[in-house]
Amino acid sequence: MTTTRPFELVLSAARQGEEWALTSLYRRLQPGLLGYLRSQRPDAAEDLASETWITVARGLASFKGGEDEFRRWVFATARRRLLDLVRAESRRPRTVPEAAVAGAPVPVSPDAETEVLQGLATRRVLQHLASLSPSEVEVVLLRVVAGLSTEDVASITGRTSVSVRVLQHRALRRLAKLVSTTVVTIQGRLAL
Repeated sequence: MTTTRPFELVLSAARQGEEWALTSLYRRLQPGLLGYLRSQRPDAAEDLASETWITVARGLASFKGGEDEFRRWVFATARRRLLDLVRAESRRPRTVPEAAVAGAPVPVSPDAETEVLQGLATRRVLQHLASLSPSEVEVVLLRVVAGLSTEDVASITGRTSVSVRVLQHRALRRLAKLVSTTVVTIQGRLAL
């Protein structure tokens, strides 16, 4: 952890319900966790992150391991929450809001403009990620956004370390090609 206190001390205090310790764990992992979940399910990322932290808080007493194992455990928990959501959605029928059927405009939250502006960069990244296979996206997100090791990603996804490295290599090579093509296109447009 990037605190002045050793991870074991922070974990021990978190198990005892110390707010500073829980905050420390949350601040350290939440940005990467939210990034991973937003890239998978932008519409449900906040809820999935909340469910993940609730599960983590409930399981703190039984957790065994160090900092790396804790990070792996949190992301594995998030992945399980994500898979649970996908399964639940596949079982229930999709509904369309009545206003959309009647042709009336669907109400937009007051801060929609702010959300759109903040999401432009994320949207471009998601567009590039959409060109990858789902397994490549998951590996890249867990390795790059979450900062997990190859072994951690292998453990979470049920793959071998070799397959994780291969998937990551292929995905990053494809992304690099897309980004270089995008830059050339943008530069070409700007030159006109």
